[in-house]
Amino acid sequence: MSGSKLLVTTRKGLFIVEGRGRDAHVTGAAFVGDNVPIAIVDRRDGTWYAVLDHGHFGVKLHRSTDGGATWAEIAIPAYPPKPEGFVDNDMWGKPREWATKNIWALEPALDADGALWAGTMPGGLFRSPDRGDSWQLVEALWHHPTRVKWNGGGADHAAIHSICVDPRDPRTVTIAVSSGGVWRTRDGGASWEPHTRGMKAGYVPPEQADWPENQDPHRVVQCPAAPHVFWCQHHMGIWRSTDDLATWEQIEAQPSSFGFPVVVHPRDPDTAWFVPAHSDQKRATVDGQVVVTRTRDGGKTFDVLREGLPQRYAYDLVFRHALAIADDGDQLAFGSTTGNLWVTADQGDTWHGVSHHLPPIYSVRYA
Repeated sequence: MSGSKLLVTTRKGLFIVEGRGRDAHVTGAAFVGDNVPIAIVDRRDGTWYAVLDHGHFGVKLHRSTDGGATWAEIAIPAYPPKPEGFVDNDMWGKPREWATKNIWALEPALDADGALWAGTMPGGLFRSPDRGDSWQLVEALWHHPTRVKWNGGGADHAAIHSICVDPRDPRTVTIAVSSGGVWRTRDGGASWEPHTRGMKAGYVPPEQADWPENQDPHRVVQCPAAPHVFWCQHHMGIWRSTDDLATWEQIEAQPSSFGFPVVVHPRDPDTAWFVPAHSDQKRATVDGQVVVTRTRDGGKTFDVLREGLPQRYAYDLVFRHALAIADDGDQLAFGSTTGNLWVTADQGDTWHGVSHHLPPIYSVRYA
């Protein structure tokens, strides 16, 4: 069961946290000084994976088979050459380079032992059959006719940041793309369909507001115990689907519906948590108060959780992968771009500060 360890990735390394609630503390570190966007543990065999972004020197992927004691560099997803004459321009009209700029999502591919999914920037999905020793581009998605319209939101490129493997059928996979929409395959990646009906984008002309490629989901999660229920923190607010992605319904929350992360209770699809920010225009906390919002009734009402969190002159921003929930449904953790890390053991009623001097936090993940 997850919860014994927490992997915290930051601008300056990967940090390990152990303990529950107020007893949680940092016990180790790896890749100190290096930019680590994301790390996961494949619970099927205990293998750890960590992505490193070396900037000018490129993206690297590392694997550990001994709980993070030692690491080995493995292959990274690589794009094929762009066909001569093929038009693929970004939102500024600049030709899009077919090269791995970053890895924004890693998830076990549950249809085969050791298989993995990787979501990358500029919007390609890759699959590894062998624990990252090799990778294959999912060509049906990359060559989908709308893919060239994905624009990436605040980045120069689109990125696949959410990968939901359906517990009913591991060949059914849902992905979310920054300024590219929500897509699902039911045949292991051979074909893809958009699933954004009900979503609206307020940053395009009204006649284009419901186009799938114009939707900017910040994070999408699927409830393991009720896989027909999905939650989405979207650029335009919060959405929920209770009919297996046939439609989405918008939900309003206070003090704000804007933000980046969302998690859902592993056994209760009506319970979800968010960390709100003020707005797209003001990416900081509302009134300088760090809060977590929680709904227990599918978004009809929200609790604003404050105990243990700073309520004055605190302007922490929480990225899309920097909120996590453990398998027990009681432990949660979130970290901010100002290096603050908090955990709870009572579903957010009380928060405990683990550290207030880590580097900017990119992701948290229970092992």
